[in-house]
Amino acid sequence: MAFTQSQILQALGTVHDPDLKKDLVTLGMVKDILVSENKVSFTVVLTTPACPLKEKIRQDCEEAVQKVTGDKVQVDIHMTSSVTSLRDNVQLLTGVKNIVAIASGKGGVGKSTVTTNLAVALAQAGAKVGLIDADIFGPSIPVMFNCEREQPEVKVVNGKNIIIPLQQYGVKLLSIGFLTPPESAIVWRGPMASSALRQFIGDAEWGELDYLLIDLPPGTSDIHLTLVQTVPVTGAVIVTTPQKVALADATKGLVMFKQPQINVPVLGVVENMAYFTPEELPDNKYFIFGEGGGRNLAEKFGVPLLGQIPLVQSIRESGDSGLPAIMKEGNTAVAFRELAESLARQIAIRNATFASTKKVELVNG
Repeated sequence: MAFTQSQILQALGTVHDPDLKKDLVTLGMVKDILVSENKVSFTVVLTTPACPLKEKIRQDCEEAVQKVTGDKVQVDIHMTSSVTSLRDNVQLLTGVKNIVAIASGKGGVGKSTVTTNLAVALAQAGAKVGLIDADIFGPSIPVMFNCEREQPEVKVVNGKNIIIPLQQYGVKLLSIGFLTPPESAIVWRGPMASSALRQFIGDAEWGELDYLLIDLPPGTSDIHLTLVQTVPVTGAVIVTTPQKVALADATKGLVMFKQPQINVPVLGVVENMAYFTPEELPDNKYFIFGEGGGRNLAEKFGVPLLGQIPLVQSIRESGDSGLPAIMKEGNTAVAFRELAESLARQIAIRNATFASTKKVELVNG
């Protein structure tokens, strides 16, 4: 039975991306269709390498094509990805597709642990990832990536000093913690910290990145304003624990990004330390800090609950040893991997649904 490229394209036009609610052909996700008597091959370009629906989309494509060709013809599907971006015509970080702010209302909720494991999980999935540790009060990324004694190199380009980010576990890194010895306290006024963040953004060689995660200090501060005034931010992630005091502070952080003059989309909420699971009883859950707080916060503001991360000893040990939990197999790694897929998914939906975020222009009244 003879069939044509246009018939194959028409068949693939019946396959929808479950998140973006449009067919693959309209979305421009189908490339390089080749047809012969006993074989059809084509490429599907997903919106992220961390796509949790990859296998479903592949199966749907195969079934759609076989309705035209019959099941005797070989269907060869190459699954690849190109991360979407809305950051057009920007002067800073031109090679960076998405900038994601990771914030929390209060300290001690595991924001840096979540950021570290998210970054490594995205890198493991095949994405190009960078991480800026902008937490001046507790820059813990150097410890979590086992590079607290290292310092980034500086090179001179056209008479200007350019910082070369460190690279660890497939992630490019810059941290305020690299600027001082580990034993030193950082006593900085707001403008100094803001200046350091601007340097990390504007005077560093980040190259091509799919995702640049920014680990922000707890609360709402000069650093947050500096970030949204310096670059257009794709979206924000709010990290909280389930208990009432953490949720009250997380609400403030979430509301800050939603303010009309800032207007950064909130990609979702991560509930960290959602429940305690003993290593020897992996199926047991004990809700030490209360149950469902993160879900309630997400539902209240109409944003996704991106994931629930358990409270297990190995996560703390992994952070202290500088080998992130995502790099060790087990339930914890699965939770962080699913969180990374969920975040990548929300970024793709956000880029397909909303207008691009603008830099914030605040006028002092």
